[in-house]
Amino acid sequence: MYIQESMSLYEKLNILTDAAKYDVACTSSGTARKGDGTGMGSCEQSGICHSFSADGRCISLLKILFTNECIYDCKYCINRRSNDVIRTSFTPDEICTLTMEFYRRNYIEGLFLSSGILKSPDYTMELIYAALYKLRREHNFQGYIHVKAIPGANLELIRRVGFLADRMSVNLELPTADSLRILAPHKSRKNILAPMRLVQNKMAENKQELALYRNAPRFVPAGQSTQMIIGATPETDYQIIQVAESLYQKFELKRVFYSAFVHVNEDKALPAKTDEGPPLLREHRLYQADWLLRYYHFQASELLSEENPNFNVMFDPKCNWALKHLEQFPVEINRADYKMLLRVPGLGYKSAVRIVKARRLGVLEFSDLQKMGVVLKRAMYFITCSGRMMYPTKLEEDYITRNLLNVRERLPEEIKNMGYRQLSLFDDVKFGGMFYEKAGGSL
Repeated sequence: MYIQESMSLYEKLNILTDAAKYDVACTSSGTARKGDGTGMGSCEQSGICHSFSADGRCISLLKILFTNECIYDCKYCINRRSNDVIRTSFTPDEICTLTMEFYRRNYIEGLFLSSGILKSPDYTMELIYAALYKLRREHNFQGYIHVKAIPGANLELIRRVGFLADRMSVNLELPTADSLRILAPHKSRKNILAPMRLVQNKMAENKQELALYRNAPRFVPAGQSTQMIIGATPETDYQIIQVAESLYQKFELKRVFYSAFVHVNEDKALPAKTDEGPPLLREHRLYQADWLLRYYHFQASELLSEENPNFNVMFDPKCNWALKHLEQFPVEINRADYKMLLRVPGLGYKSAVRIVKARRLGVLEFSDLQKMGVVLKRAMYFITCSGRMMYPTKLEEDYITRNLLNVRERLPEEIKNMGYRQLSLFDDVKFGGMFYEKAGGSL
């Protein structure tokens, strides 16, 4: 494998930030580790800022690949070995330089580091470990780091990296093992799940160590996440949320990310290219359902079934569930338990908590609910206050459906625009000669 030694750091950065744009499994929240005052950065929850590009991807971190060189030939990946693209790699020192200089300029709040597979999983993981070790120990960087574990790498290497990162993720890639065999034949479900289990077990051990020794090193304090590509294979929404539910239960993941399939390669095993673009609305519905699984006490089997395997494009999953279960409504706001309040369209978990607390002090009316953040234009069909509905309403699916469709759902801008452009770190800033060259320049 040949890396162009003459390529400047700026040129590498342009290539490897662009190559990272399809990886959405990054989140910069979930840990509150403070800096000790001797190093650079901190990891306060409020200190990590989120910015989003037109396609909804998080860019608050310096989001890069270590290398876009790859020994695998995954059919959906722009960096697959059979693609004729410019290849390059950072060195561990270059990763440190970029992270520290961008942080000093307040352009970023941390680092998200993924990678193609250079030579072998072990070799790539060793390079990632070297970069994070230098960043933490030599540069004393105490900001947020999210790193991708390389499936198939030595588990001891992954364990060592876990003590340097705040969050770690292992991409599931595709929802089922059958789809993985078709589109990513060099990867196996076993190699993907092994590091997930290691991280889960080591996190549990680390909690016990921290309970005994407050100064014990922390292992992946912000937990682990994963990513699934949606739309490249024929799985239904029901199959996908079942997989997500299983991951949350068996591996205690913090997040499952869903990435709408982007057609970047021509291959007979991939769906035919259409004018509709990436399935962003489907991705949006899956995120809404994922939220219901994690925070609203829903089960995957309640939201969908084999007979009804895909989400309604017209309504969010909770609203659709309510329309199909009108026998459980209307809900009396002054008496319903917390879990039932969570199932009312227009009520979030924060407003449900406010209702439970406020009704201890008196009887709640519709005007009170509006002040608490309840979306009455949606909730009014499913609730009563002191036995009365807000307006005379038929508790019929067709009637409520017609009325709800008149109130257009507020969809994310990336779905409205169907745009798919990665926001560049350089869109509105000219850096000139800020980066050094290997020839001996300085920052």
